[in-house]
Amino acid sequence: MPATTAAAAPRGRRASAGRPKTGKPNPIDVHVGSRVRLRRTLLGMSQEKLGEAIGLTFQQVQKYERGANRIGASRLFDLSRVLDVPVSFFFDDMPADAANAPVDDDDAPATEEKAGGYEPDPMAKRETLELVRAYYRINDPSVRKRLFELTKAVANAGVLEAAE
Repeated sequence: MPATTAAAAPRGRRASAGRPKTGKPNPIDVHVGSRVRLRRTLLGMSQEKLGEAIGLTFQQVQKYERGANRIGASRLFDLSRVLDVPVSFFFDDMPADAANAPVDDDDAPATEEKAGGYEPDPMAKRETLELVRAYYRINDPSVRKRLFELTKAVANAGVLEAAE
């Protein structure tokens, strides 16, 4: 009977590599996934079409976009080519809490501060993306500008009311 040693341990990925013990996705993975979704939606591309372009099912694309699955370097490179953005795009506007997340969550104690409270970029919300796409479908630049000014005025009026 062979002795059990470190060399005899199974090789390959650790089951929880990079995953907080809470089972929640790493904030960096969530941010990168939200940027994939943002760009895909702005291009008007379905998850199925993106999946076909990079050899995945739409379910796998969904998991990437939620941050449930980590995107490897070669896959991120493929995504950058298909979505026509530099790789750095996926890390742009990363919140400080995501950027400061530990590299190896397996060795760090799970805390609510680390895993909880992270919210994805509001620019990745479907409502925001649909609004932006509709805005750019307005062909007349002067109408677009007037709508932009109206939106800012309504938002500023809401801020002033809240301050009173």
